[in-house]
Amino acid sequence: MRRIAAHYLIDRSQLIARPLIELDDQGSVVSVGEWERLDNIPMTEFYAGALTAGFVNAHSHVELSYLRGAIERNTGFGGFARAIGQVRGNYTMSQRLSALRAAMAQMWEEGVQAVGDIINDRSSLEAKSFSPIMWHNFAECFGLNARIEGVEELLSRSAELGLKATLTPHSTYSLQDSVLSEIIRREELFSIHFMESEDECRLYQGSGSLHDWYERMGWECDFLSHGSPARRIVNVVPRDKKLLLVHNCCLTEKDYQLLTEHFTHPISWVLCPASNDYISSLRPPVELLRKMGASIALGTDSLASNEKLSLLDEIRLLGDVPLVEALEWATLGGAKALGMEDQIGSVEVGKRPGIVLLEGLCIEHGEPHLTPFTTSRRLV
Repeated sequence: MRRIAAHYLIDRSQLIARPLIELDDQGSVVSVGEWERLDNIPMTEFYAGALTAGFVNAHSHVELSYLRGAIERNTGFGGFARAIGQVRGNYTMSQRLSALRAAMAQMWEEGVQAVGDIINDRSSLEAKSFSPIMWHNFAECFGLNARIEGVEELLSRSAELGLKATLTPHSTYSLQDSVLSEIIRREELFSIHFMESEDECRLYQGSGSLHDWYERMGWECDFLSHGSPARRIVNVVPRDKKLLLVHNCCLTEKDYQLLTEHFTHPISWVLCPASNDYISSLRPPVELLRKMGASIALGTDSLASNEKLSLLDEIRLLGDVPLVEALEWATLGGAKALGMEDQIGSVEVGKRPGIVLLEGLCIEHGEPHLTPFTTSRRLV
């Protein structure tokens, strides 16, 4: 049995003073209470700071960790997509593996309990099989000429290693209708890059950099008759499927209503503000989603478009969102997005959520705030 106490616990949008958490040898929560005096509770660890459940990074591309610093900031969406293809071949497999292992270790040490990770090759799978992090691998089908057969090997290799993996479409602009429909038929949960830039919507109107790029390359799209990215999702994806829509920078209220009225399960809106700032200086629609009462999760995207895979840094870029609310997005919101809320995401009896210590917080008028000195580290 392990007893952990601190000044505060931040859990499910609440700031709880004087928490006392008991955990068994496997890290499962046995009890959650409050302490009055610690000198009469033997074998109790006390930490100055705030405890929280382990973080959930709901959208990442860990296999791209070797591209840290390889692509300039503010290239714009089209420029970034082209640059990825240009620089990918400049690194050895040894360099790729070293970078992803370092990124995974850093995430674990800083408190990440689970990751929704996009995979386009098998380079990360063996390392993940030895990682204490919980992984949901989204094997991504990407490209106007893509076929599912090219991705199925990732599913079989993941299964061999005991890893969770499902097929997912990359986006509404990069797959033909027949391939998208086949993926949707086979799976229940999808992670889709959505409305990351205005060019995604403009493509459906016959303009913008995506349209011009496709036209130069001689690529044709069979899906533009849907009229918009949101309308394509509604037309193709059945109502009972579960979606993580990622980025959402150019989401409108009309699109939000169209999508949420269609699906029977709440959509998880995954925000990656540091990546959006890196690529195009855009901001995710935080205010709109909060106003609409949306289910929100946080992700880091990849080190190709981010300087760190830090959920605390993502929270810093959210603006005036109260920290207790933002931490719920980074914990329980992500767990719900990945279907892991029965196991992780909050400090509740029977769960094995991981326990993270936030140090260097500022508490003003009963409200916690991040400071430039706030750090996170794993306790359990």
